[in-house]
Amino acid sequence: MRNISRPLKTGKSLGNDDWFSSQLLDWYGFNKRHLPWRETKDPFKIWLSEIILQQTRVNQGMPYYLKFIASYQTVQDFAQANLDDILKLWQGLGYYSRARNMHQCANAVMNHFGGNFPDNYAELQKLKGIGKYTAAAIASICFGEAVPTVDGNVFRVMARLFGIAEDIAKTSTFKVFFDRAKTLMPAGHSGDFNQAMMEFGAMICTPKSPECATCMFETHCFAKSKGLIDSLPVKSKNVKVRHRYFNYYVYTHEGQVLIRQRSEGDIWTGLFEFDIEETKKSLKSSSFEGGKLEYSSSEMVHQLTHQKLHLRFHVYEMRSQKALVQVGEAKQMLMVSRERIGDYAVPKPIELFLNNEFCR
Repeated sequence: MRNISRPLKTGKSLGNDDWFSSQLLDWYGFNKRHLPWRETKDPFKIWLSEIILQQTRVNQGMPYYLKFIASYQTVQDFAQANLDDILKLWQGLGYYSRARNMHQCANAVMNHFGGNFPDNYAELQKLKGIGKYTAAAIASICFGEAVPTVDGNVFRVMARLFGIAEDIAKTSTFKVFFDRAKTLMPAGHSGDFNQAMMEFGAMICTPKSPECATCMFETHCFAKSKGLIDSLPVKSKNVKVRHRYFNYYVYTHEGQVLIRQRSEGDIWTGLFEFDIEETKKSLKSSSFEGGKLEYSSSEMVHQLTHQKLHLRFHVYEMRSQKALVQVGEAKQMLMVSRERIGDYAVPKPIELFLNNEFCR
């Protein structure tokens, strides 16, 4: 493994903010990953990358970023796009509200800001789907505003280095880290500083097994000196997972299948699915008068942030085309061919079912 640190100057303390920032920027200049969104200050591309990388690793988000940039070169292109097309490109990333919010945001930029993203932290936060972190990233990287980005990486780096023990699960703690990070930010280098902090957290000060041996701050790190690497940052846990049981009924006839688009008010808004029944437990089998049950799948488990979904697919071959049409009309569903079902954006577990069982 290459040594990704540079030697420290002796006799310094992390209390010297200028020294800390200088060392961090020096490290970043030598060791940063070359990522396509770091080659630009175009607010559209920075915005796109930041939204994609929320809850997503870089290696997973990269191909999505490249697909979106290839399809939409400007915020105007994105605003004019069909939402179904955006959702299809987004398929597999999860947290689909991000894609829907992006479409609304792009339209707001076009309608209220003349096609230009606002150039400051406060105004950026007024746009749909742009919170404090994304607003700070765009404002600092694209417009040079001295405002820090505070995400999981920054919480971790600062908590360990400076011994900040406030619970990051509490909303009030954000200001503690935000204000401290702002004192560290060097004039004229806000964008690079923010990216350096995030990169350092992603590459060196990782959640588990951090690279302390190659860290230029090792001898000055509070957590290292106190044996608190695994204890900082402090984050209380109070997440209750909800179990849900989805039974999908797949109505088919001679290569045709019925699907419908999910409405608002639940997960996967705007995505397409089969007829669904949510029950208190998974149904191992089912019956339907209009068709013959071909098979019922084994249970598939899909984990969301606060929900665990248990899914089964019950595939029916309808007795006639007329029967399929009647069911489609009664249930307000769309009839498509098996070959074309891949053109529609579907949730990840349905995509897995299509690829592994239904459309083989």
